[in-house]
Amino acid sequence: MFKKLLLGFLALIVLGAAIAWFTVGRNLYDMREAMGRHTAPADYALQDDTRVSAPPPEPRVVQPPNPLKNVYWGDTHVHTHESFDAALFGTTLTIEDAYRFARGEALRSDGGERMQLSRPLDFVAITDHAEGFGTRTRCGDAGLSWLESTNCSMMETPNVLVFSYIRARGIRGSQELEPDPDVPAGVYRPRAREHPVRDALPICSRGEGGVERCERDARTDWERYIALADAHNEPGVLTTFAAYEYSPTLPDTGKHHRNVLFKGEDLPGHAISSLDVGNAIDLWRGLEETCTGDCDFLTIPHNMNKGWGLFYSRYTWDGGSYDDEGWRLRKRREPLAEMYQIKGASECALGVGATDEECAFSQVFEPCEQGQETGCAFETGFARQGLKIGLELDRELGFNPLAFGMVGSTDTHNGNPGDVEEWDYVGKVGLISSPAIRRLRDRAGAGPDQKPYQSILQFHTSGGLAAVWAEENTRDAIFAAMKRREVYATSGPRMTLRFFAGWGFDESVVEASDPVAAATAGGVPMGGVLRPGEGDTESPTFYVGALADWMSAPLQRVQIIKGWIDAEGNTHEKVQDIICADGLEVDPNTLRCPDNGASVDLATCTPTRDTGAMQLTTVWKDPDFDPSQGAFYYVRALQNPTCRWSTYDALRLGREPDPRVPTTLRERVWSSPIWIDPPE
Repeated sequence: MFKKLLLGFLALIVLGAAIAWFTVGRNLYDMREAMGRHTAPADYALQDDTRVSAPPPEPRVVQPPNPLKNVYWGDTHVHTHESFDAALFGTTLTIEDAYRFARGEALRSDGGERMQLSRPLDFVAITDHAEGFGTRTRCGDAGLSWLESTNCSMMETPNVLVFSYIRARGIRGSQELEPDPDVPAGVYRPRAREHPVRDALPICSRGEGGVERCERDARTDWERYIALADAHNEPGVLTTFAAYEYSPTLPDTGKHHRNVLFKGEDLPGHAISSLDVGNAIDLWRGLEETCTGDCDFLTIPHNMNKGWGLFYSRYTWDGGSYDDEGWRLRKRREPLAEMYQIKGASECALGVGATDEECAFSQVFEPCEQGQETGCAFETGFARQGLKIGLELDRELGFNPLAFGMVGSTDTHNGNPGDVEEWDYVGKVGLISSPAIRRLRDRAGAGPDQKPYQSILQFHTSGGLAAVWAEENTRDAIFAAMKRREVYATSGPRMTLRFFAGWGFDESVVEASDPVAAATAGGVPMGGVLRPGEGDTESPTFYVGALADWMSAPLQRVQIIKGWIDAEGNTHEKVQDIICADGLEVDPNTLRCPDNGASVDLATCTPTRDTGAMQLTTVWKDPDFDPSQGAFYYVRALQNPTCRWSTYDALRLGREPDPRVPTTLRERVWSSPIWIDPPE
């Protein structure tokens, strides 16, 4: 009898182990094999990088100071091994490595792929997650306790499940809301949330010294970031900013993140994170209290497209509402938005207040359906919608807290800032996305219901860059340009873009010996505000000058996007092409340029026709201008098509491009807006 019971018990153990293997263990094993460091060499051996042709890297060109301003290229969103998620993704490159890479040095990804900038960066901000400061500071020390050793092992060993677990613990409070048929689809609904605290971290709550030690270690980590930024800052060559990311989480991998950039010598001793405060208003308030003297700061939000409608709503992350002080803080401290990065474009979405066909660029979210709270395009989740909401708030408050400029950056978690060339793309999430085969296959454990925004292949781009117009390459000059919004975003290529508006110059500016000087004297640049006077009843003149990146592709067209608010308080938008390449004319009915026939040979990723223009310059006046209406205008310039990163990877692997994604894309730049602020 005892033997039968024992055998039955053993059988249950074996059955339980088998069930655990097939329900959990097999997925864990598959994930380990799919993203493991030990399998990376075999995966890398599958690709032949010589099948991809790319121009050789160019050396740094140091520009002399220029009162009419130079364009400087940078990345204000970079993660290294110091970010807890990057470490769990298998990234080993350090802060110092990232600075070396920004200077143009070639490095290897953790998957073994060579990576190098086409041209060095002019400025960079390393923005590791402040929530991780102090949690791994002592992992290299001897004599750690069992708890500390276990914590370090979990935080330093690549494992996506650990990352998912930590991320899920980043929200306390109710996430589910009862369906409300009276709330239209795509409208954000606030809910109460509580931010996590350091007490909830095992290394802080149970280790020797507890929370106080974690706080001291966090301050030590932040001091090291400041010291390294200062050590690597070389005015005129590479400008570096002390910075970090403030990273409160949302359900379904949603984001409500902001990068915090500092200028000055006497910076705060503590990096305020979502372990300290639960909303952006308290972040700005806390930073204003601690960033004093010669210290200054600004914040840059990102992934508005994945913020599930929160970013341009009237609510805070923890369920509160913006009041007058909150809006004024936002106006004062958030002059920019990261409009493009690896997780797509946040300009606009088709069917969400926009009919603009170019809103489909790097955009995988469909308009929300009734009751859908995540994973879709919300009314208040995109920059163009935010700019229009700003016009509404201006009328309501007497000032516009959402008058922001646009930049691009990478959000790389590889420690390779500015690595945005499609041909040099090595993924952005460590061993998960490198070598090439790992970028193209579905993630381990992904079922047939995997959403596009959960797929590297379908969702990830090669990232963008921030372009800044400044008199010289120094912290003061670059930071001042960011604050006045004289910046623009690019999806990667280094296209040069000028945009001015004013009543002090006319159509003859394009024939001037120095159009930029004439436009500067007679108007305002991108990011500026025009205030019509009594005699300014006609449209100002808009001057646009775009220059292609010779390493990428010629320009195809330049567009103006206008948003305005009418007398009844309703907002509108209009998109039209204003100049076409190849001598083509804008169709007066569609307001679009005809297609110029540009295409790409997918076997080599080279253009098949000699079309497009290296430079497009024009002036334009708004035939519907009304000086009594608040409005904004921004420029979007599009290239001829080039190969997407996934097509280059298909070449490396000797396979056909995946039909689930486009083989080519039209890279582009977006200027910061120019606003029309009518008299009261």
